[in-house]
Amino acid sequence: MAESEHQRRQRGAGAGRLVRRAAGVVATGVTGVLVVRLAEGSEPGSLPRKVAVRVTRWGIVGTRRAEAAVERARLAAGDVRAQAYADLGESAPPPAARGAGGHDHPH
Repeated sequence: MAESEHQRRQRGAGAGRLVRRAAGVVATGVTGVLVVRLAEGSEPGSLPRKVAVRVTRWGIVGTRRAEAAVERARLAAGDVRAQAYADLGESAPPPAARGAGGHDHPH
């Protein structure tokens, strides 16, 4: 059965949210790197160093949240795929079997 326009838009919207979230994490990380570079010569208790530590902490937390969101999206997509196979009366192939023949280059 062909995918409906609504389903395509929803998938696109989800991908857009993921890209925006990832862009925010990258921006946070870049800001953190810049602040760390400015604070490299600073004393441990100085303001630039405290700011660098805080921004780095935000980057770590943001990255963890983005990774968790990606994992939730991956699991949700797998659940939908498994349900689609179940509706067809078939069992879904395991994830490893799905992509086994798709590579034409060595790793």
